[in-house]
Amino acid sequence: MMKKVSIMCAMVLVTLLLVEVSFKVEAVNCSPMELSSCLGAITSNSPPTSTCCQKLREQKPCLCGYIRNPALGQYINSPGARRVTSSCGVPLPTC
Repeated sequence: MMKKVSIMCAMVLVTLLLVEVSFKVEAVNCSPMELSSCLGAITSNSPPTSTCCQKLREQKPCLCGYIRNPALGQYINSPGARRVTSSCGVPLPTC
């Protein structure tokens, strides 16, 4: 009887682990080059493209790292970038 309970518990545990793995979200590849589709909108008054907004949403977890990077921070904090992030509904984080 105890052996059946142990086997049943093991099966439930394995099932839960498989479900957890299947729902795991793929990690974001933080690469500022992913935002190259936003360059035109940042440097001009043109609205951001849907691709730009999609990439911006994908890169949202990376924005603090970009802001803290001395080579990138000035661009991420620029008025054009703020306008684009606002247009895309992706507020710049407070880091």
